[in-house]
Amino acid sequence: MNLRTLRQDLPAGLVVFLVALPLCLGIAQASGLPPFVGLLSGVIGGLIVTSLSPSRFAVSGPAAGLVTIVVAAIETLGSFSAFLLALVLAGVLQFMLGVIRAGRFITLVPGSVIKGMLAAIGILLIMQQVPVALGASGDTELAALFNGEFSFSLSAMMVAAVGLAILWLWTTPVVKRVKALNWIPGPLIAVLFGCVVTLSGNGIHPELVSNLPRISLPELGGIGELTSALEGPDWQAWRNPSVYVVAVTLALVASLETLLSQEALKKLRPQNPPPSPDKEMRAQGVGNLIAGFLGGLPITSVIVRSSVNVSAGAQSKTSILLHGVLLLVCGLYFSQLLNAIPLASLAAVLLYTGYKLATPRLFIDQIRLGAQQFVPFIVTIGGIIICGMLAGIGLGIATQILYSIYKSHRNALQLTRYDDHYVLRFQQNLTFMHNPRLQGLLAEIPENSVVIVDHDNAEYIDPDVKAVLKDFSDNANDRGIRLSQWPAAAK
Repeated sequence: MNLRTLRQDLPAGLVVFLVALPLCLGIAQASGLPPFVGLLSGVIGGLIVTSLSPSRFAVSGPAAGLVTIVVAAIETLGSFSAFLLALVLAGVLQFMLGVIRAGRFITLVPGSVIKGMLAAIGILLIMQQVPVALGASGDTELAALFNGEFSFSLSAMMVAAVGLAILWLWTTPVVKRVKALNWIPGPLIAVLFGCVVTLSGNGIHPELVSNLPRISLPELGGIGELTSALEGPDWQAWRNPSVYVVAVTLALVASLETLLSQEALKKLRPQNPPPSPDKEMRAQGVGNLIAGFLGGLPITSVIVRSSVNVSAGAQSKTSILLHGVLLLVCGLYFSQLLNAIPLASLAAVLLYTGYKLATPRLFIDQIRLGAQQFVPFIVTIGGIIICGMLAGIGLGIATQILYSIYKSHRNALQLTRYDDHYVLRFQQNLTFMHNPRLQGLLAEIPENSVVIVDHDNAEYIDPDVKAVLKDFSDNANDRGIRLSQWPAAAK
């Protein structure tokens, strides 16, 4: 602990705690798990991962981006305990990825796929939380709204609507001009409003909140009761092949989200030397390994909480460690107070988070960038929603590769006409895959023409390409075509 920076780190840690608390609870609720599971992951991320992380400002904990994977994985594996075994394995795999220095490969993921992944996460969050904002008390599908069996709650809709309005208001210049309000995060105000409705409704008008679902935390009197409430991994599930698929998916997506958050954090608060992505992956691997053992949610470095930490003036890891301690104390001794939080308030926080991830402006910007960016972006979104996170990312990367290959091949050869002179330019090295394009361009050259080949930019020409050029040169005299600067090896 650095005493010289304590004056800045203490208020920063408090602000990060106030932002992290509703998010930890909301992410657990969105995953169909007890809210305390989210707090547990927040504590592990805030204390253990922070201690091992090379970054002074990155805040780790449960991430909204992994909610859809958690929900699908628990459904596939059949139990939360089997999922915990997959999380343990994912932590081991993450640690090994850090050992073999795989963090450097984050730069290979195309930007269109990254944006598509974040947008898909936002859309899935919205789809999951709309029923909760309308009154659902558990894991309810969006389709249930239209089958006539869904029970709407006016109080839940009111709490969610006002919560969304508060979150929007906190982004407006009116609030931003008030410095005192800048220290109070919007998600906390939205959650506090829900608590006021619950507490006042119980005393004034109980019917108002009778159908307002709330979170349910067990009352824990100490560490002993805490350990007895935790769920451990099902070690017998190792026979299930799906466990390993989930483990690989968790490890890859959690590592990807962590490394992307680190890249974004570099732009907010540069560190010298910059934190090692491989050390960060090892720290996250240890965190997820412990989370799997203790019964928590997957952990990643989260850019939202990290940016809040930086903007609040944090100077060292002390602020993040403090936020972890506050989450632990809150879960142990203030569970009754947290039980006053309506699920609709947390749904509002997650709906707003989903909207920011999948804002319409993002789609407009991708359209303006052209098909080469927009098509992989849309394929990634559709793939994730229909096929799952890992398959969707794979489809997006494959689409981007195909588009890049196509564009590269289209631009590798260029034919320009100047009266009866034709200039054929080789813009890069040529392989057999350029033959169809080359043959098409040569076929456009009419008889009695002069053909000049500019091949200075091609250090390598595939033998199959040379064969096509040789066939053309062999027939050039018969067609009255004169060749100039023709590659010597293709004459």
